This record gives sequence, structure tokens and C-alpha cells, in this order.
Amino acid sequence: MIEKRAFYIGGEWVQPLSPRDHQVINPSTEEPCAVISLGAEGDADRAVAAAKAAFPAWMARDPAERIALVETFLEIYTRRKDEMAEAISMEMGAPIDLASSAQWGAGYAHTKTFLRTAKDFQFIRPLGDHAPNDRIVYEATGVCALITPWNWPMNQITLKVIAALIAGCTMVLKPSEESPLNALLFAEMIDEAGFPAGVFNLVNGDGPGVGAALSGHEDVDMVSFTGSTRAGIAISQNAAKTLKKVHLELGGKGANVIFADADEKAVKRGVLSMMNNSGQSCNAPSRMLVQRERYEAAVEEAAAVASAVTVGPASEPGRHIGPVVNASQFEKIQGLIETGMKEGARLVAGGPGRPEGMNRGYFVRPTVFADATNQMTIAREEIFGPVLTIMPFDTEEEAIRIANDTPYGLTNYVQTGDGARANRMALQLRSGMVEMNGQPRGAGSPFGGMKASGNGREGGVWGLEDFLEVKAVSGWTQDA
Repeated sequence: MIEKRAFYIGGEWVQPLSPRDHQVINPSTEEPCAVISLGAEGDADRAVAAAKAAFPAWMARDPAERIALVETFLEIYTRRKDEMAEAISMEMGAPIDLASSAQWGAGYAHTKTFLRTAKDFQFIRPLGDHAPNDRIVYEATGVCALITPWNWPMNQITLKVIAALIAGCTMVLKPSEESPLNALLFAEMIDEAGFPAGVFNLVNGDGPGVGAALSGHEDVDMVSFTGSTRAGIAISQNAAKTLKKVHLELGGKGANVIFADADEKAVKRGVLSMMNNSGQSCNAPSRMLVQRERYEAAVEEAAAVASAVTVGPASEPGRHIGPVVNASQFEKIQGLIETGMKEGARLVAGGPGRPEGMNRGYFVRPTVFADATNQMTIAREEIFGPVLTIMPFDTEEEAIRIANDTPYGLTNYVQTGDGARANRMALQLRSGMVEMNGQPRGAGSPFGGMKASGNGREGGVWGLEDFLEVKAVSGWTQDA
């Protein structure tokens, strides 16, 4: 059993003021794998005070020096790759090969991209030739509360922490209590890299405790949160009392629109993307819309692909999917599968219960529903598990209407051999991101959504700018 009860505050590992033990459960075994302490308001206050004290000097530091420290961190992060992957795999259930590649790799890639972006970023720049003595200054926002989820922990921690560090902000990180071990390792790496005391702080806790204390704190200038839409609303309401900046990356219910002329791998690609990370991705293509001419063949293919997806313990190597994160998530998914059946969707793969031969662990059968309507619960709610919903459409206009008929607006997908149609779809789909014909977004592309999927953008120059304020200066002395 791993015991990690301390918090990282002011450059030191300190004990919580009023500790509450919290067991971290290995979702593959349903057994405790670690014990951490959950903090309270007093711990949040200490961490915010440390960040506030460190802010003036860190903001004033030459950006090149901040960048150099992040480069040192990246060397350490690379060297300790195996530790990080093992922690993520054990605590949130990503199979070890996925944890070593995509989970760890997301943090590596984002850090590399931020470093490249920062080296080309002008923190002080001219307004234009028409105003030679005006300058636009990009200045650090201040003390930031960073609240991250369990499903892609290093992805979200690096998107927030690395951007904030380079921008000149100081911060308090509250990782998910479901997957805290990777964040504690991350804090060790920050400490080893030599960042000044108080620049980065970590306090474990839950949303109603530490999360609420941070989001409503009068000395916190910005909250950056990734998680559920419900929690995002609560954070926004709490933060409004102090008029702080709020960045939200929330849920999604992405449509994957497959036209009759889509490439032959489009359906398989969509199913496997949905099942990746056990379906626990906010940008998962969870609604597959298929043009009528290809619909029945697509349903048959999707069922076959899903049925061939294997499920197994996270500790085992291979390309299988692991468990979902915890008991409550497992029960939620089971309930939604039952609801889909009751509401009349046609179950073509998977279904309720664990996969055959498994009686322990939060394992979900890769599940596919066909003949759904966009008003069914399984088409409206974010399931956050390996469950795909398929529905037919006839025309491009109908596909756009169905795809946009959702509270969410994170990622949509388009599969077609008609380039003009693909471009039309991209401009009419109401989402922060549109991916077409299996082409992934490039490094530094902004991640974020519209509507109930949140606001702000993470990654690349947009992710850096989210942690910066814009200051207009006139009368700048050019020779000073």
C-alpha cells in the first residue's frame, strides 16, 4: 500500500492541517492501492498564500529563465517515464501500454509544444506602424487554481501547469482524488527541477472541500477547470463572487458523421476511437451518424469491431481496454445501457454486465446501439464509457441538424470523400473542434469547446494566452 499524505506547499512537503484519509482504489482489482490525505479550506489558504507571495518575483523573471526551468522539468519527466505510466495505469485503469504511450506521451508532447511556442512568443510587442510608441504587453494573470480530472491526468495537468509556468503565473493544483499519485510524482519533478518556492503548489482534496475553497478564494485570480459540466457550473457560480477569470473544459457528446462516400476504414476508425481509454474521453465520437445508403453495413461492421475489442487488467501489456475508473462510474454506465435498451435502441454488441469470465474490477463490455434517435437518453447524456450510439441520416442538412442538436459543443467528426462538403460541414458544426477523415489535429492546435462544453482554449499559443492578461501601453520609450 502506497502512503502519500503530504501536500507540496511553498517548496516543501507539508502535512495537512486537518487530514482525512482517502483510499485510492485500483479499478482493475477493486482493492485499495494507496492512501492519501484530503485537505480542507485551511490547506487551500496556505497554498494560495504561498503562491501569492511568490507571484511578483516569478512574473518579473525573464521568460527565458522560466522556459529554461521547464526544459529541466521535461528532462526529469522523460527520465521518470516508467514511474509515471505505472502510477496512471494503477490508479485510473489505463492499460500499461496506453499509459506509457498516450497518457505519459500527452504530457511530453504538450510540454514540448509549449516550449516551442514560448520561444517565439512576444510578451511585449508593437501595436502597429501607425502607433510607434504603443506597446501591447502580455502579462501573467496572477495566482491560478488548477483543478484537473482523472481520465487523462498528465494531459490536463501539463496543459494547465506548463502554460501557467511559462506565462509567469503561480498556482495551486488540485488533482482528482481518484488519480492523485501521478500528480504527486509531477510535484516531485517540479521540485527536482528547481522552481522557486511557492510558484507551484499542490493540495489534494475533493470538489466540495478544496475545490470550492480555491474557486471562491479572494486571492485567486483565475480558475482553470476540466471536468463535468455540472461541476463547471458550480465553479463558475462560486468564482463569480470575486469576478475572477474562469476557464472551463467540460463534457462532450461528439457526432461522427459518416457519409456514403467515406473511406472504407471510417466505421472501424470511429468505433476504435470511441473505445479508446475505455470511452473515458470528453472528445470521444460517441454518436455515429451514418448516411442511409451505408447504414446497415456500418451497423454490422461496428458490431463486429466492438465485439473484437478485448478487455483486461490495466497491468497487462497489450492493446486491450481496461476498466472504467470507479464503482460509481461503472454503475452509471450500466444504468445508461439499460436505459438505452428500454427506450428502444437496438443492442448490436456488448450490453449490461461485465465481460465474460470477469467477476471483479470495473470492466464494461464494449457496447454498440443502433437505430437510436437523437432524443434518446444515450444520445443526449455523456456516458463516459465504451458505449457507441448509431443513428441514420439522409441528407447533409439533416446530419448538421442532428449533430448540432445537443447541449455540448466540444468535438465533431466528418468522414467524406467530397472535399467541398467536408469544408461546408466544418463551418456549420457548432463545436470548438472538427476532425475530418481521420486527420488528427496538429501539435499546438487549440483544445476547447462551445456551449455546455466550456470556454477558453488549451494548447499552443492559445493555451499560453489563456494565462495572460493584455495590457495596452502608450508613450513607450523606444531607446530605454
